[in-house]
Amino acid sequence: MSPLSATLARTGPPRIASLIVTVWGDAVAPRGGSLWLGSLQAILDHFGCTPGQVRTAMSRLAEEGWLARQRLGRNSFYRLGPRGEQAFGAAASRIYAGVQPGWDGCFRVLVGADDAIREALASRGFGQLGPGLMVGTQGQPEELPRTAPVLVARPRDEVDARRIAADAWPVEALAEGYRRFDAAFAPLAEAEIPPVEALPLRLLLVHEWRRIVLRDPLLPAELLPAPWPGTAARSLVVALYRRLSPDAEAWLDREGRNEEGALPRRLTGDRFADR
Repeated sequence: MSPLSATLARTGPPRIASLIVTVWGDAVAPRGGSLWLGSLQAILDHFGCTPGQVRTAMSRLAEEGWLARQRLGRNSFYRLGPRGEQAFGAAASRIYAGVQPGWDGCFRVLVGADDAIREALASRGFGQLGPGLMVGTQGQPEELPRTAPVLVARPRDEVDARRIAADAWPVEALAEGYRRFDAAFAPLAEAEIPPVEALPLRLLLVHEWRRIVLRDPLLPAELLPAPWPGTAARSLVVALYRRLSPDAEAWLDREGRNEEGALPRRLTGDRFADR
């Protein structure tokens, strides 16, 4: 069994539309943002995606604003649509730069938060302690919504702090997700990887990492059980990403096409390099 097949057996097959979003975020956006449908199909062939399945997924992504299509003759090219452009910047910063921040030891507690405030705060990593009660670890009080009272509260000790974190955020579920991720991808560290599988494996790596890290509020280390499995998982991601990238980028150099022909060189280097 090839390294890609073995890894897919451990992770399960990704949803096609979601995987395509990962393709754009990791491989296409850093190279100008546009890709020929034929190049995409060549990538997705490694995952057993048929042309019909890919066309259906692309149509849905275009309808939902994730991608925008341009036709030149009989060829279709896609780039990010309005929804994709809005979502990608924030997602990329979490995927490639998501590390636990420092903490001043105080929780920010909003009392009586309505649905709109809860949704906005959840996107900023806040958790919910109870009905209308949101708690976070970052942000100055003046930066938070003024429609709900804000309390800045310091827990009595580390035990209390971790108890609050476990009540407000799915800490154990996140830990289990990181452990499953590590189990799925750790065998690649010692595997001999054919160059042709480097790009699909890197995309699968980022895809599965994205599914976990975008749900992670990135709590300060003081609030997490030790050792925190997310730390080992992130180290694994960085090591594998760097190992796979030379062959992955070489394939895109040879086979990737946009409206102008060959894809431009990658606009950024290793996005994990300076993290």
